[in-house]
Amino acid sequence: MLEITGLGKVYEGRGGVEALRKIDFRVADGDLVCVVGPSGCGKTTLLKCLAGLLSPTAGEVRVAGRRVTGPPPGMAVVFQEYGRSLFPWMTVRKNVELPLREKKVPAPRRRELVEEALSAVGLAGAAAAHPWQLSGGMQQRVAIARAIAYEPQVLLMDEPFAAVDAQTRAELEDLLLTLWRRLGVTTLLVTHDIDEAVYLGRRVIVLSSAPTVVQEDLSVDLPAARDQITTRSAPRFAELRAHVYAQIKQAKDSVAGEGAPAWKAE
Repeated sequence: MLEITGLGKVYEGRGGVEALRKIDFRVADGDLVCVVGPSGCGKTTLLKCLAGLLSPTAGEVRVAGRRVTGPPPGMAVVFQEYGRSLFPWMTVRKNVELPLREKKVPAPRRRELVEEALSAVGLAGAAAAHPWQLSGGMQQRVAIARAIAYEPQVLLMDEPFAAVDAQTRAELEDLLLTLWRRLGVTTLLVTHDIDEAVYLGRRVIVLSSAPTVVQEDLSVDLPAARDQITTRSAPRFAELRAHVYAQIKQAKDSVAGEGAPAWKAE
């Protein structure tokens, strides 16, 4: 479904800084994959290239076999800064409906999709509210509802739960798993949180420090059914978490040994 081949990105305007170098991996149809790496390694740069928001210097991205040269019509993106992605003067319903209007979905079907999406994220009663009237966690639920209402083939998520408190974060993680199981949408989630990556992902892709390569593509062999207490307290969860942490520490130590770079990728 999502194929990345030889992907590279050099920021010419910053002295020719190489952010990404020959990134290769694929996300199968219906899979949920998490991406982690050291701070400043280029996770967001990678996601922007995948979303068609940033042109790579080398390599290519394909969605369902089609090369990405701009934002693909079958892709939705959920960003960390949900407050900036929602229009405060629009109601929750209008915010969720907006991309469907741009997609020229007929009005009856739009209403159906919006109602289904808001119900799925537990906001059926907040359709007439405005984003500024909602908590941070509820605003991110609106952003997720807008993404799934679009019926995407691929869902990209960039640190989607980083700006909320720990309890809300856990609730949103479980919401994502529920929606993923129900909808079967191919999902790639970028996060700085190792625990989150191991908890959510069926695979965890560990990136190196910039210039970024895939340091490891790890299969997460935890039971498919996961919950915040049982899964996180399992010995295997601790082993996987420690392994990913060691990989990231190794990436950081290799940079420290060579001297810190003048600039880091986003």
